Amino acid sequence: MQRVVVTGSFDDLRSRHVRFLEEASRLGDVYVLLWSDEVVHAVHGVVSKFPQEERLYFLQAIRFVAQVSLVTHPIGRDVITPIDEIKPDLWVVDETSDSPQKRAYCEAHGLGYLVLKESGLLGFPITQPNQPRNAGPLPHKKVFVTGSFDWLHSGHVRFLEEASELGDLYVGVGHDENIRLLKGPGHPMFSQDERLYMVQAIRFVTGSVITSGYRWMDAAPEIARIRPDLYVVNEDGDKPEKRAFCEEHHIEYVVLKRAPKDGLPKRESTSLRGF
Repeated sequence: MQRVVVTGSFDDLRSRHVRFLEEASRLGDVYVLLWSDEVVHAVHGVVSKFPQEERLYFLQAIRFVAQVSLVTHPIGRDVITPIDEIKPDLWVVDETSDSPQKRAYCEAHGLGYLVLKESGLLGFPITQPNQPRNAGPLPHKKVFVTGSFDWLHSGHVRFLEEASELGDLYVGVGHDENIRLLKGPGHPMFSQDERLYMVQAIRFVTGSVITSGYRWMDAAPEIARIRPDLYVVNEDGDKPEKRAFCEEHHIEYVVLKRAPKDGLPKRESTSLRGF
């Protein structure tokens, strides 16, 4: 496999960035050289929206990424900071980052160079699910969670990470109509196909589906098909309807504390509007 290097701030990580990483991963193992807060300021002259620790955590959770290394010394946007353990074969950039200087750098250092066109990053393709884990002779438990996952952020990632520690994680992503029904006009911010794509891109997720029911138990049809052992929610998602459903169907109901990853700020999708 080729060692593919990508560089940048990856500030305010959205589906377009994930699509870029996915397409880069088709070429080999992706190594991200992530600009620190200091480098972002030196290159762009602005303060990063999201701190380097949060950007690092989010990128490490993307299943298309093999490794993330933090670049702490500004040396310019058109060169690659040397990382001892990484000997890249190919530098991949998007059209907005392409430059003659990058091309010249790669030619001088015997490094492959490829520009991914914007037209190839459109849409939200269905990604192959992660393989369920096999833990010994007994089948691994199936864990189910639900949510809108509108503007996926580090808080969502942490919730998915914690839930996945209980078994193979399946996610029910609320369909657009039900999100509007529960949250009102202006919701969701992103379409169900985009939200599904972002959730499935998280390495902790075994599989994800768009729900087909309504109200708080919109995932009832999907639960009947997947047949999970546990239904996991956070404190905000704890609802009497969910508890009653799990009791009736003999599914273990687990409520997790809503807390960010250690050292990271608390995030909520609604508060990120216009951020």
